[in-house]
Order: sequence, then structure tokens, then C-alpha cells
Amino acid sequence: MRHLLCLLFLIPNLALAQSNGSRTCRILFLGAPDDAPEKLQLFDGTASQEVELPRMNLSKVYPLPAGALVIRMLTTAPAKPEEASPDAPKAAIAESLGDFYLLVSSDPSNKIAPVKLQVIDADPAKFKNGQMLWFNLTANSVGGQVGTQKLAMTANSRTILDAPASKSEDFNVNLSFRIPGDERLHPLCETKWQHDSRSRTVLFVINQGGSRVPRILGFPDYREPAEKKP
Repeated sequence: MRHLLCLLFLIPNLALAQSNGSRTCRILFLGAPDDAPEKLQLFDGTASQEVELPRMNLSKVYPLPAGALVIRMLTTAPAKPEEASPDAPKAAIAESLGDFYLLVSSDPSNKIAPVKLQVIDADPAKFKNGQMLWFNLTANSVGGQVGTQKLAMTANSRTILDAPASKSEDFNVNLSFRIPGDERLHPLCETKWQHDSRSRTVLFVINQGGSRVPRILGFPDYREPAEKKP
């Protein structure tokens, strides 16, 4: 049972290489309720595109313009840019930010679209193939061994781990967690995961309803390499 709670690693979608002159994003709706929308319009201030809001994998790669943007989620595409509701869920994208992940969460209070948006930097110069980007979204501290790397995370923190193995192969994972006010270590995960040196992996440690044992969700991000020009 502990192994089942430990990790939900998902098969990566094949992603097209980044378009010339633009940035890209991939979307994840973490912890979406059953009645949450499965698709919305992503508006970049000028144009709108329908995007999927997957729960159990990263979306396909969506291109977005370079430069400073304010993106919004809408239920329908505006006929004119100025008609996009200012009350729609939004996030600012700095001019310096390149590729990013768009983490969507539920917000029933928003009457335009019932979601909130969080931007996560996915610059390949900072988050490289083979590395693991961890988010601990619990009040527990989490730590242990992930292949050749040691993981040590405080509550509600993030960290990047270098590649846990030197090539695409299985590696051992042995993790524990500590509950606030309790100095004892509690077992979280003791198993093997498979390393793919071609992919980056985003992982979330989240609370599991009805259980004190957290859950780990992992989402591989594989991108087809861009074709080299002759």
C-alpha cells in the first residue's frame, strides 16, 4: 500500500519543439474537482487559443508570444482583445521568462472561470534534462535518498535535484517524512523508479485526503529535439 501511495508516475506526452521566436507552456490542473472544466481559452492579450487542462499528465506544448504578457483563462474567446474580462483568472509573465509550466488550481469564487493560475519557470538552461523539480505542498518535512541524490525539503518548499542516475535505468528511492511537532521519521516511499535522461520531471508532494501519509505525483516532460538546420 505504501508503494501505491508513494508515486503516480505518468507516461509523458510527446511534445513538439519550441516554435521560433516564441515561448512555450505546458499546463497541469492539480487536484481538480470532478466538475472542473476540462478545456478553457488561454488569452495572451492579443489572441486566444483553446487549451486542455489535464489532471493526470502535462498538456501538450502551447506556443505563446515573447515579451511581457498578462495571460487570462476564459470560457470563450473574446471577439476583440479589449473585451476580455479584467476579472478573469490571470497571471503576469515577465519579459525575461521563457518557457514555463502553468499550474491550474480550483477557485469556485471566480465567476469568469473557476480557476487560479500559478506560473513555474521551465527555462531549460535552469531546469535541464534528467533533473527533477520537486514541490513539497505539505506542512511536513520530506527527505531521503533519490538514486544518487539526497533530498531534504522543508514544509511548502521547492528544490531541483540533479539526475538521480547516470543513464536511463532504474534507481532506488527511500523517502521519509516528519509531521510538525513529532520528531519521529515516518516512512513515505521505498521503491524503484526509472530514470529517463531525455526528460525533465516535475514532482509534487501533496496531502492525501483521509491519510496522514503524503502522496507523490510525478510528471515527466519530454520534448522532441528540434531538427538541426543543414
